[in-house]
Amino acid sequence: MTTSTVESSAAVTGPVAAGPRENRGRGRRGLLGALASHGLLTVASLIALFPIAWLVFLSLGPDKDDYLHPGRIWSKMTFDNYAFVLQNTNFFDWLKSSLIVSLGTTVIGVLIAATTGYAVSRMRFPGYRKFMWVLLVTQMFPIAVLIVPMYQILSELQLIDTYFGLILVYCSTAVPYCAWLLKGYFDTIPFEIDEAGRVDGLTPFGTFARLILPLAKPGLAVAAFYSFITAFGEVAFATTFLLDDQKYTLAVGLQSFVSEHDAQRNLMAATAVLIAIPVSAFFYLVQKNLVTGLTAGGTKG
Repeated sequence: MTTSTVESSAAVTGPVAAGPRENRGRGRRGLLGALASHGLLTVASLIALFPIAWLVFLSLGPDKDDYLHPGRIWSKMTFDNYAFVLQNTNFFDWLKSSLIVSLGTTVIGVLIAATTGYAVSRMRFPGYRKFMWVLLVTQMFPIAVLIVPMYQILSELQLIDTYFGLILVYCSTAVPYCAWLLKGYFDTIPFEIDEAGRVDGLTPFGTFARLILPLAKPGLAVAAFYSFITAFGEVAFATTFLLDDQKYTLAVGLQSFVSEHDAQRNLMAATAVLIAIPVSAFFYLVQKNLVTGLTAGGTKG
């Protein structure tokens, strides 16, 4: 009796005694893992933020050569560069042109990409798979090859030095990628929703506009953000197709601070900081749906 009692007591107390040691081990590993992950995220954040902070710092230097001696900026920081850019350049004309072109590209590009992606996702017509691959092939050609034929086409259509012509050019870049993105997102929406819309008497376009698009807001947000950024920061097409300096976009206007023998880097830095404000505002508007749209679109081919 005594022996069995002692053995049973040891059997009971053994695992109980070992339990806290295992929990402490898991706790230590969890704490070390959390510290390591937070440390890596902190370092990555500092690396990502350093160029932005450095640009803002250089924009506060009053002289164009302050970037060569950044330590001297601390004693003479000023906002004169921002005042000069806002008062003595065509900054607001550049901003207006950038917003017209970027928002126009976003609206037209997303509309075309959404209808294209939905048609390929839901309809089975001859060559629908090859059609998507053709869209992808259009992205293989470099800008230097496309500029000349696009210039000839726009010239024949009398769209040189017009906002609409530049919007069409940017749509040719944004639509293929956005169509692929939205096609993958529409594939994640159950087909039964389309059937329910048809049972309720909706036309195919009515089903698309009233039922599918509200469910596709995250994917549309990603497509809109990509289209906006593509048009807002592009330089080569805007430099070639816009001739009037009052129609220059911000990316083209930024080049006016660089000449053959001189570069006003302090004004360029201040202008770059001002350019980032509209992009940051647009990102803030769509950021709630960006992560969902980026991940959901890749769940089905």
